[in-house]
Amino acid sequence: MITPERIMAWAIPGFFVLIGIELLVAKWRGRHVYYLNDAINSLGLGTISQIVGVFTKLFTIGIYGWCAAHLAPWTLSANGIWVWVSGLLLYDLLYYWLHRLGHEVNVLWAAHVVHHQSESYNLTTALRQTGSGFLLGWIAYLPMALLGYPVEVFAIIALIDLLYQFWVHTEVVGRLGWFDRVFCSPSNHRAHHAVNDRYLDRNYGGILIVWDRLFGSFVEENDEDPPIYGTRSPLQSWNPLWANVEVYWAMLKDSWHAHSWMDKLKVWIKPPGWRPADVAARFPKPAFDISHARYNPQLSLSWKLYCFVQFGVLLLIGVNFLDAAPKLALVQAVTYAAYLVYSLYALGFLLEGRGAGIGLELLRTIGTALGVMLMGRWFGTGHLDARVVIAIAAVFGASAMAFACIAGFQRHRTDVTHPASA
Repeated sequence: MITPERIMAWAIPGFFVLIGIELLVAKWRGRHVYYLNDAINSLGLGTISQIVGVFTKLFTIGIYGWCAAHLAPWTLSANGIWVWVSGLLLYDLLYYWLHRLGHEVNVLWAAHVVHHQSESYNLTTALRQTGSGFLLGWIAYLPMALLGYPVEVFAIIALIDLLYQFWVHTEVVGRLGWFDRVFCSPSNHRAHHAVNDRYLDRNYGGILIVWDRLFGSFVEENDEDPPIYGTRSPLQSWNPLWANVEVYWAMLKDSWHAHSWMDKLKVWIKPPGWRPADVAARFPKPAFDISHARYNPQLSLSWKLYCFVQFGVLLLIGVNFLDAAPKLALVQAVTYAAYLVYSLYALGFLLEGRGAGIGLELLRTIGTALGVMLMGRWFGTGHLDARVVIAIAAVFGASAMAFACIAGFQRHRTDVTHPASA
């Protein structure tokens, strides 16, 4: 039986193959579309989104299933082709409106903003997903439940719609003629991710761009005004936790400081960027500068290489988590998830070149090595073979020593270059 989990198991290796091909094509064309720090941050946010999904899937699917079972006047058959075709069309239409509202309602933007924060546009951007979309996003798809589309049909259609959108996040595919007029394409979606005035808040379609043409939100990519990516309140951070909460925090502060109770409410439902007049006057923000410098803290080659290798290890651990989590007790799964999130949090500090990252990373690597050695286990597993214990402890112990050397050399070089004044 085809399940969403099986589809994702097939898709994930394909993602990385296509990312590699995109990188090679861009290099061959002499284009610089990848930055290591940005790619790691995007993939890390995608990992956190998947981790959150492990714990929230029952929430979102459970609500849909209850509505389909108790509120729908009938149940459609999953054996009918027309059910799948009509379901995909209806889902894509509902996705269009959820996506559009995600740009027009601040509390929905707070979740969706994660996907737009990258100042690059490549296939890793497609995997840059929110960890809080489950809070309200499920509401948009209740019409499908009320019309009797079975849970299994909804789950697979949702995944198909999402997977389709992966390939459109690239700059190495140009215009596609008639295809651009009907479907969401790389050209159409580049315009969607741009912050230029021409493109702002346009092209919301997931699979079909005809929804944008029908509802007046379509814009064509213009070679004379190339897209510039990111958001109009640049994130300026590689911290994956901050990326998920930055807009929520800004709304909370504005709501707290607003004098009017009506304004306290409007902060959440007005379009992104809206602020009460009294709050904007007391706490002004700088105007958006589309020509601002890309956020790209400079790091040594050895530091970057260390981050790259550690992120590769964390990806493998993340795959293990997704496989193991459904079989673990809740406390074990939460502990494993917290370990992964902490690891990505520490890596974000390293990518920013912040001193606090040194302590966080040494605590992570040394703590992992000692924990596995002392307990002989890995999150929720039985006792590991002694050779496996030694191998895991050796990997993280060697990581700690390598990082200590890199950090020590970096600090020494900084001290020599910028000696303290007498």
